[in-house]
Amino acid sequence: MPSSDLLLPSATETLTTVSGKRPKQRWWTRSNRARPVKLARSDYALRGISYVFITVFSLFCLLPFVLILSASFSSESAIRESGFGLFPKDFTLDAYEYIFAAPQQILGSYIVTITMTVTGTAVGLIIIAMTGYALFRQDFRFRNHITFFIYFTTLFSAGLAPTFLWVSRTLGLRGSYLAVWLPLLMTPWLIILMKNFMRTVPYEVIESGKVDGAGDFRIFWQLTLPMMKPALATVGLFLALGYWNEWYLSSLYLGSTVEFKPLQYYLYNIINTANALRNSVAGSNVSITDLPSNTLKMASAVLATGPILLAYPYVQRYFVSGITVGAVKG
Repeated sequence: MPSSDLLLPSATETLTTVSGKRPKQRWWTRSNRARPVKLARSDYALRGISYVFITVFSLFCLLPFVLILSASFSSESAIRESGFGLFPKDFTLDAYEYIFAAPQQILGSYIVTITMTVTGTAVGLIIIAMTGYALFRQDFRFRNHITFFIYFTTLFSAGLAPTFLWVSRTLGLRGSYLAVWLPLLMTPWLIILMKNFMRTVPYEVIESGKVDGAGDFRIFWQLTLPMMKPALATVGLFLALGYWNEWYLSSLYLGSTVEFKPLQYYLYNIINTANALRNSVAGSNVSITDLPSNTLKMASAVLATGPILLAYPYVQRYFVSGITVGAVKG
């Protein structure tokens, strides 16, 4: 017979009392009930101090973004007179109207940047992961030599002039998006980072794959790669940020030869154009009070960082675990 402390739901559906009322259901026993953990007063005080400190620190980190967003909706004259504030002063959309004066250009810049970021991150992840896996394999004879050559490039570089001549003349990529896409595809530091991440994978997994008759690519794709999700998220975030924030290579190799420029370079040109316009009319009788300058910079920052800030929370947990995975010794 079941204990009086435990009544199954199926049994309570058929049981009735003399009065015809259904008895009270009990879904758990007294022994299985969760018992609250008693904390000392010092533990509560420590938790309270920690929560207050984290809240204050988070507000300080959020404050610059609030100031940027508020300034982007303020007028240039209000910022010049009273400075920045937490709330917009003399609310206006002049800065955004100046940027979106050519909507096709800004839309094309977004498409170019998103396409380069997505494709570059995907292809770069595969290449960097395969390179780190090859350098991690203990049965690869030349792994130390190749690692040295990769690390050597982080200490010494050819310089701007030879690199520019090599990309523009030897490869003939000047005026092509490949001149921006290829150099960011993989970097020595990310390869070394991925190689260190691979050390957390037990080498017995690779040996077991060999015993079962799996090839190198199958071991990498089906056994090793699923175990490296934090590392892939971390390296992928670095690659995505590199492509999204890129403007210097675009100014070197693209210039005015392409119709749609990457987003950062397009916003950079808008700010330079506005500053040149202010400088050209500074000595004349034309009023420059309403010409956007500071507000234009803040609006550009909002448009440039907004999408990447929305995407960051989805990979944040992998990013944190990927940063710390190499610090734990098993």
